[in-house]
Amino acid sequence: MGKLVVVKVGTSSVTKSDGSLDLNAMRALTDQIAEAVKRGYQIILVTSGAIASGRAELSIKPNPNDIVFKQACAAVGQAILMEHYRQLFKRHNLKVAQVLLTKEDLANRVSYVHTCNVLDRLLSLGVIPIINENDVTSVDEIMPVMKGYKVNFSDNDILSVLIANAVQADLIVILSNVDGLYNGNPAKKKGARVIPIIEKITPDLKEAAEGKSALGRGGMKTKLEAAEIAMQSGIPLVIANSRRENVLLDILEGKNVGTYFKPLGGRMPSIKSWIAYGAGSKGQIKVNEGAKQAILKGASLLAVGIESVSGQFKIGDVVSIVGPDEKEFARGITNYSSDEINLIKGLRTTQIRKVLGYIRRKEIIVRKLMYVFGEVN
Repeated sequence: MGKLVVVKVGTSSVTKSDGSLDLNAMRALTDQIAEAVKRGYQIILVTSGAIASGRAELSIKPNPNDIVFKQACAAVGQAILMEHYRQLFKRHNLKVAQVLLTKEDLANRVSYVHTCNVLDRLLSLGVIPIINENDVTSVDEIMPVMKGYKVNFSDNDILSVLIANAVQADLIVILSNVDGLYNGNPAKKKGARVIPIIEKITPDLKEAAEGKSALGRGGMKTKLEAAEIAMQSGIPLVIANSRRENVLLDILEGKNVGTYFKPLGGRMPSIKSWIAYGAGSKGQIKVNEGAKQAILKGASLLAVGIESVSGQFKIGDVVSIVGPDEKEFARGITNYSSDEINLIKGLRTTQIRKVLGYIRRKEIIVRKLMYVFGEVN
């Protein structure tokens, strides 16, 4: 079986300046994907462009704060987008499948597994899965971020990496309207150049990443966030310009194109990548300094090290683990509910049975079902 590659195209890569679909650009993209498939690659396409396409179809002046209008545009535009993809891939005797996802689909373990199974079956059937955020039912991606940090798919940049983690992809290619990651803003810094290889994302790099396209919702900042997740997960990622001739094929051939983000270590186990990036935290466990240090050295979390619990969660949920400074340093799947932990926090394992009447497991969270931020596989 050939290498599995997740290819993400942003809004600017598939639309013209007026928001209508750029069929010439889409044709060039699908031609390259078809050639890659012919060479033995398996491709999952993550595409943006539904809202912009729908807006152009409806010919109504957009209001950036009208969320329902954006959802209506997505409903109209997604049908147009998929029909064009279907016809373009049909020229190469390739079939396509539409997969619309929300953050909740990946946060729920059962839905996550079902999504993985469906994508795996589609690929085995020779079908090209075409994935997009389901903007009609989810507003996380299209809501403007007014203040602070908000987790969303950011024009599908984050989504493409989460999908790559789910299917254990070999490579992620993010195609956009930039040539790669520059060492400064080309519009402001004279002589700014593309950085060919990134081995570590530093604060300086994050500061240099700014701006977003007029029609899209992502930007270099969100691409850098996506690249950081990919690097931590052990998956190489390339950011390149979609308008460059044969850009995808050149990347697959190993040519020096765009910016290559090198994995920090080996492949992260699928369950850990889901805990770290796919699952939503359902609550929080605060531990003492001794428990924190033990976890950082590879230990499981025991009741004796727990100081307090926040939120309501049940057995099997993913929870955040914070230290005395209230900063999250790990996440894991809990063996006990929040109500149970509130009763046994601070107790030694031998005392749990006296309080609960049973011991489900001696560990509150087993280390192998825990992700510690910054750990390298």
